[in-house]
Amino acid sequence: MIMAVNEKEMRIKIIKDGPYRVTGGVPLLEQVIVTDDAGHTRELIDIKEYPRRESYILCRCGSSENKPFCDGTHRKIGFDGSETASRKSYLEKAETFEGPDLKLTDAYELCDHSRFCQRAGGIRNLMQNSDDPEARKTAIEEAMICPSGRLVLWDKKTGKPFEKEFEPSIVLVHDKQKNCEGPLWVRGGIPIESADGSLYESRNRVTLCRCGKSENKPYCDGSHWMTSQQKLEFRKKWGLK
Repeated sequence: MIMAVNEKEMRIKIIKDGPYRVTGGVPLLEQVIVTDDAGHTRELIDIKEYPRRESYILCRCGSSENKPFCDGTHRKIGFDGSETASRKSYLEKAETFEGPDLKLTDAYELCDHSRFCQRAGGIRNLMQNSDDPEARKTAIEEAMICPSGRLVLWDKKTGKPFEKEFEPSIVLVHDKQKNCEGPLWVRGGIPIESADGSLYESRNRVTLCRCGKSENKPYCDGSHWMTSQQKLEFRKKWGLK
């Protein structure tokens, strides 16, 4: 059933072979990925906040001359925005790994390749050494800033995930290290409605494709900077078809 859009409700509506229609006054910001002295991505910092609008339309094909907003170019280029991502829930897709104090769930196919999980030896090594306070702290930092929500760390004692409390908002990510525009980082559980009217699982952190090249639409798969060979190697590494 196709649901009517309530202009007052925060929502991202995917238009068939077209843009994202955002309603409900969702804040729109730009942030840039910052790296440390070793070249590892570490955090995102604000560089711009757009004037608040009740609704706006964001480019999804990657070819608008008025980015981040849509200018209708998707129709001229015959953009294929078919949604191919699995509709399974995050926990259905994720594999689980256990450390002394922490548990990691990892849904490989959601990776947006922002590389926040690689610092200080990588989140898996850190998680395996989570009885060390410094390793535990760094692992939690890395998991909570993973924009795509691919990685979630859980406290084994309480059974609760480590999550930041985000104001519902959309961030236009700029990947300075790769010298390109990254995904749309959707924060705070904003509902995302498919072109067919159904809803994706609502999550605190997800990344949506805005270059038009992802093979896991509507989610980002790193196509904004990765070559076909790099993506193939990643899929082989994690057993993705």
